Amino acid sequence: MRRQASIAALLSLTAAPALAAPTVVTDIVPTGALVQAVMGDLGGVRVLLPQGASAHHYQMRPSDAQALQDADLVVWMGPELAPWLDRAAGNLSDDAQLRLLGVEGVTLRSFSAGGERHDHDHGHEHGDDHEHADAHAHDHGDHDHSGNDPHAWLNPDNAAPWVDAIVASLSEQDPENAATYRSNADAIGQRIEALDTTLTKRLAPHADQRFIVFHDAYGYFTEHFGLQPAIPVSLGDASTPSAARIEGIQNEIARSGATCAFPEYAHDAGLVETVIEGSDVRLGGELSPAGGDLAPGAGQYEALLTAMADTMIACFEVN
Repeated sequence: MRRQASIAALLSLTAAPALAAPTVVTDIVPTGALVQAVMGDLGGVRVLLPQGASAHHYQMRPSDAQALQDADLVVWMGPELAPWLDRAAGNLSDDAQLRLLGVEGVTLRSFSAGGERHDHDHGHEHGDDHEHADAHAHDHGDHDHSGNDPHAWLNPDNAAPWVDAIVASLSEQDPENAATYRSNADAIGQRIEALDTTLTKRLAPHADQRFIVFHDAYGYFTEHFGLQPAIPVSLGDASTPSAARIEGIQNEIARSGATCAFPEYAHDAGLVETVIEGSDVRLGGELSPAGGDLAPGAGQYEALLTAMADTMIACFEVN
């Protein structure tokens, strides 16, 4: 018995300990959902942004700072979306963070002066310009709306390069589980591709319908799924549109033949209701572009895209 105990003790000293999965912190629900889907059961993901908070204007708490300090990897869109995270991320090494908007192969779109938009890939090859809403030119003072549009998760084509980058970052820190990360990534890729096909078919009959949204966050979604550009009441989610802009939006609604208007989760629906008052535009359900109404977890990226399509279609199909 004594000899067996000695052998067991020796094996416990010489056997390589199993490596724990990296501790990961993310900025918003869709980011966290993609990371969690890749990690699977190997570990959990901490999403910093609480439900109902603004992805652009959140103020970090001491517990958030501690979570960042303890994290092995921080995955976030970048300062274009979450400027509140930029300073803290600046203290992290390149190996300890992954900025998704900077990943090679991601399709980005940009805002230019007055709201004009165009697509470009990560190499900045410019595509055809899209005609912008007239109301954007009514009041340039509403919001500094230039540079890259950070809501890139609303184009499901971007999920594939992001998932690959997440696999690479996790595998570098946890090579023992690299095969599992890759297998999980392949599975989430197939699910997103199938969902993309389904949503494209469901939204296709509504390609000509114009609609109003709370703020200018939906360009990736409308362009990817072949919808008309949304008419935003506000250019930014924290800016208050001027009286001139509201009047311009009301004039554009009258010209456009818009059928639906969608408030936004955690924002006052009163502005949307004001611009459609006296018109035939229907008030639809709330949209949540950053998934602020969803609890963090794997599968929530697909849930966000599905909920957005469901909400739009429910209003579009009202007779």
